[in-house]
Amino acid sequence: MDSQHEGTAPASPPRSDITLRVNGKPHTLAVDHRRVLLDLLREDLGLAGAKKGCDHGQCGACTVLVDGRRANSCLLFAVALDGCEITTVEGLAGDGEELHPLQRAFLERDAFQCGYCTPGQICSAIGALAEAAAGHPSHVTDPRTPSGEPVPLGREEIRERLSGNICRCGAYPRIADAVEDVIS
Repeated sequence: MDSQHEGTAPASPPRSDITLRVNGKPHTLAVDHRRVLLDLLREDLGLAGAKKGCDHGQCGACTVLVDGRRANSCLLFAVALDGCEITTVEGLAGDGEELHPLQRAFLERDAFQCGYCTPGQICSAIGALAEAAAGHPSHVTDPRTPSGEPVPLGREEIRERLSGNICRCGAYPRIADAVEDVIS
């Protein structure tokens, strides 16, 4: 070190004030620019539903809804989400005690084993249902499906749309059953 910089503390990381609406409630926080949404939810807001699985966006355990669209929260810098609406599995039921229909279907179909991936699976399924309803095709969507029209969700379509969420216990058939129950 040269004499000019001796005794100086390292610069603190850049921070910005952001406001997120998480599960319908506003939260204003000073956020390190390197902080990802998953860590903010779990460590700063105490919402442990979204899980840290691979930390590379490959397993889907951290899936939440950002402005109604599913997203891997381990890949999103929180500072870039200023003003966004974030919905985690904890916020799906709203303020009441009544479970979201997909949460109820997961319970009724026993669509989980260890439960680690379940919050991400549920948030992903809700996002997938919204995408199909909005007419967003998947890799297996019949090319004859009219553009912009809702995409019919058969078993193959459900499996494809949820393929980004890994369940190490292998509960996939029951997860697909639960999603089919909600769309029936």
